[in-house]
Amino acid sequence: MSEPENPNTQQEAEEQFEMPLPPASFEWLVYSLDLGARMALGIIHFGEEKDAPKPDLKRAQHSIDMLAMLQEKTRGNLTLDEQRTIENNLTELRFRYVQVADELAKQQ
Repeated sequence: MSEPENPNTQQEAEEQFEMPLPPASFEWLVYSLDLGARMALGIIHFGEEKDAPKPDLKRAQHSIDMLAMLQEKTRGNLTLDEQRTIENNLTELRFRYVQVADELAKQQ
């Protein structure tokens, strides 16, 4: 019976448990910007609820603006699925932005 291999270096340990990255695609670019905006809005955070960061509306707006710019620059060059993906994400993020901004205004 052979023993399991033990990684010799930190890099080997990280490579052993590394998750594969998805292929580069328009959808993943949109999802990446969407995730950044959601994190800035405080919708998504990692860790315990008590440690949730305060929403950063300026950073969230920047991510939303980046998505809007990407939509404008790619207009007419997207598949129907890609067009729907960016439109749906922008609509949802804009709605959430207004919700979070309203909640923060009520707290002040």
